[in-house]
Amino acid sequence: MPAAAQQHTEHRIDIDAPAGLVYRIIADATEWPRHFTPTVHVDQSELDGHTERLHIWANANGQLKSWTSLRELDERAGRIRFRQEVSAPPVASMSGEWIVSERVAERTTLVLTHDFAAVDDDPAGVEWITKATNGNSDTELANIKALAERWERMDRLAFDFEDSVLVRAPKERAYHFLDRVDLWPDRLPHVARLELREDVPGVQHMSMDTKAKDGSTHTTVSVRVCFPEARIVYKQLVPPALLTTHTGVWTFEDTADGVLVTSAHTVVLNEANIGTVPGPAATVESTRDFVRNAISGNSQATLRHAKAFAEATDA
Repeated sequence: MPAAAQQHTEHRIDIDAPAGLVYRIIADATEWPRHFTPTVHVDQSELDGHTERLHIWANANGQLKSWTSLRELDERAGRIRFRQEVSAPPVASMSGEWIVSERVAERTTLVLTHDFAAVDDDPAGVEWITKATNGNSDTELANIKALAERWERMDRLAFDFEDSVLVRAPKERAYHFLDRVDLWPDRLPHVARLELREDVPGVQHMSMDTKAKDGSTHTTVSVRVCFPEARIVYKQLVPPALLTTHTGVWTFEDTADGVLVTSAHTVVLNEANIGTVPGPAATVESTRDFVRNAISGNSQATLRHAKAFAEATDA
């Protein structure tokens, strides 16, 4: 059988930031869900000082796809090469390169190339991959530019926090409560509505209406990737107005006293909307507190109900 025809794309962008910073953003793949709009989750395994394996879940043409890539990092040359070891149809093969070059001091050109083939050289597959590659590449380059050019402000806009509860019951019962989001409207008082789609087992697409303490309701659209009885990772595809990014993970850790269930969050404030909620006098610091209290309040409520459910079932 002849080899599939290779297709090539190239995208570039100029960034008013140092080349070293741009390279570090691309190199730290575990942060891609925070920085790159299409990326939902990344598992990273370092093979040696210059090679790593990434298992990536990302949106492409409105679909969540996952694949495994091998990356070779060369910081001195400003290059990161990648090759998919396990691809998702209609992709038969995919490789490429990030090329970071400094134009002048504090100004960088970033180039992203892809070489790919479609399964069976199907023209519809080639069209689908080309559209996804072009769309995601343009989005990722724009995300990197925006991030690098406001890097000094990110320490104030991006932050992490978590809440935990100790559950004295088998791990699978706590996991069951958090996995079965379709039952949350009946189990959680702050969830007014939830629509769930799970076309692929363990990959959950959900739209949820959450009630706030003041009686208002806001809608979030999320995708979750479930690793049974270990963790559930998620990303809000449509976050609230105060956020540009909200990712999180539910983890389940065995301890001598029971199962420690933790809800961890990473958020990035939407700087343009600070002052719209909760009011015009809001600052970055007060908005951080407002967001943390709102999200943490819901997480703590969910954790309390998960604990009660698991321990009552164990009785």
